[in-house]
Amino acid sequence: MAQARPSMQELIGRRRRAGFVGRGDERAAFRENLDLSPEDERHRFLFHVHGNAGVGKTFLVRELEQIARERGALTAYVDEGAGSVPEVMAAVSRECARQGREFKRLDRALASYRERRHEAEAVAAGLDAAPEGPSPLTSFTVRAGLAAFGLVPGAGPFVGAADPAQLSQYADRLRRGLSARFGNQDDVQLVLSPERSLTPRFLDELTDAAADVPWIVLAFDTYERTAPFLDGWLHDLMTTDRHGALPANVVVVTAGQQPFDTGRWGGFADFMAEVPLAPFTETETRGLLADRGVVAEPVVAEVLRLTGGLPLLVSTLAEQRPADLDDVGDPSATAVERFLKWEPDPARRAVALACALPRGLDMDVFRAAVDCADAEADGLFAWLRALPFVDDRGDRLRYHDLVRETMLRLRRGRSPQGWRERHEALAAVYGRWCEDAADGIRPAEVWGQRRWRELSLERAYHLLCARPRAELAGALRGLITACRWEDA
Repeated sequence: MAQARPSMQELIGRRRRAGFVGRGDERAAFRENLDLSPEDERHRFLFHVHGNAGVGKTFLVRELEQIARERGALTAYVDEGAGSVPEVMAAVSRECARQGREFKRLDRALASYRERRHEAEAVAAGLDAAPEGPSPLTSFTVRAGLAAFGLVPGAGPFVGAADPAQLSQYADRLRRGLSARFGNQDDVQLVLSPERSLTPRFLDELTDAAADVPWIVLAFDTYERTAPFLDGWLHDLMTTDRHGALPANVVVVTAGQQPFDTGRWGGFADFMAEVPLAPFTETETRGLLADRGVVAEPVVAEVLRLTGGLPLLVSTLAEQRPADLDDVGDPSATAVERFLKWEPDPARRAVALACALPRGLDMDVFRAAVDCADAEADGLFAWLRALPFVDDRGDRLRYHDLVRETMLRLRRGRSPQGWRERHEALAAVYGRWCEDAADGIRPAEVWGQRRWRELSLERAYHLLCARPRAELAGALRGLITACRWEDA
């Protein structure tokens, strides 16, 4: 029988993989891991790829998946399109089916779950309309697929505002309503705790498949989005027998912006591998550009300057194949869009950009940089602190250097006048703080005060950003004076 011709997608994928540049150590480590038997103590069952947005996590995960397929592995790739554990199982089933391995028993169980959940939502709607009190929580519970007695840890802000006794009452009412509807406790359990009912079937399918292939590789991308519901389940799956046995020739790859939760996974470092991704080195960047035919040294130097080696930006410019400096565009907008990909609120996006202007942030600096009501400040500061590219140093926050540089370039390019005005405003704030710090201190001794010097430095920085030519001489004089003083 003649071999089927490859699809367009397959051909495009081959060409992209042929031009894959960089991450040689990471790919080699993954290949070597597939050369080791699961019984070998050097073998790792879990790889966690992590790094800032745009650093190439998805591209690397896809490459690792392809490496596994070339070794005969059955693979599945799941991203944020799956919003619950049952949806993750369904996605894995679909991916395996495309490779000729159908999970028929799991698919039937998932179909039954979807039917029963639809019926359960009708029961919950009836409870919402009952006179005992409002219960949007019950509808949310069913849709989220949470166990009735697991509502408190899993139902987010709804639970935080609810009375525990009332919560328990609603859970009991929901269970009674479902029991009356189905008449079968297995169906009730399927709706209220789908992970407990479906995971053993999922493991059975993996076990059968594992007997026919050398490896099964399950890749979970955008883990910063899926970890809230996936991390605990995955931990149970791999480290306990709560749901059954997981075949030893399964390798899990996760990829997200944060390192793994050491509180949960810290005791299992001997079977997992952390894969932190940094921007490309200059050699890797030059290699990618050369692969795309970009070799003119002035162009390469400009790409290095603009991108800082961030793979997303390097690839964006390389695909344009610039021949001279005039062809090199600024990819800052593309990068900032990726950094803030998961934030739909334009006001919060504006806050993130505004807070890139100071070199560091505490609450006082935050209030000076952001125009918001006092009532909103605490919540916005907490949101900013949780962003993956923000380093929380306890007393101060700092942006990742590459992220901050890109945001600054975008702000300066979009509004030069706005850039100047905002830096002047921040310089004025630091000027007032300098005056407060110098209160009661003789002018000749003010340079001996460390706090005053720190504030003065930030004031000089913002003045230089606003008016570099006019302020340079004064800043240099201040630097010479500061060098005469030791820390107080």
